[in-house]
Amino acid sequence: MSYRKLNRRTGSREALFRSLVTDLFMYERIRTTEAKAKELRKLADKMVTLAKRGDLHSRRLAARYVSPEAIKGEERQNVLQKLFSEIGPRFADRQGGYTRILKLGPRRGDATEMVYIELVE
Repeated sequence: MSYRKLNRRTGSREALFRSLVTDLFMYERIRTTEAKAKELRKLADKMVTLAKRGDLHSRRLAARYVSPEAIKGEERQNVLQKLFSEIGPRFADRQGGYTRILKLGPRRGDATEMVYIELVE
C-alpha cells in the first residue's frame, strides 16, 4: 500500500488527518493543499461508508478518526452525530465518490497547489 508521507512522522501525520477529517465533516468544505486533500479523500470516503452502515461498531470505528485531542468532548459528539444522522443518510443511494476536489491555484510564497475539498451534494 502506498501513500503520501507528507514529510511528517507517523504520529504527526495521523493527528493531521484526524483533524482534517473532523473539520471536513464539521464544515463540509475545507481549504488545504492538493497532496493533503488527495490523502484525506480516502479517509473521508471510508468514514462516510461507516456512517452509511450506521451500527454501533461502525460508530466506534469512526470515533477513532473523528476524535482529535484539539476538539472537546461535546463538539466531538456533535461531529459524530452529524456524520451518522445527516451525512450518512444523505449518501445512502450513492456507491462512492462522496468528496470533490476543486483546484484554487498556487499559494503565494511557496507556490503549493491549493484546493477546496468538499462533500458532494
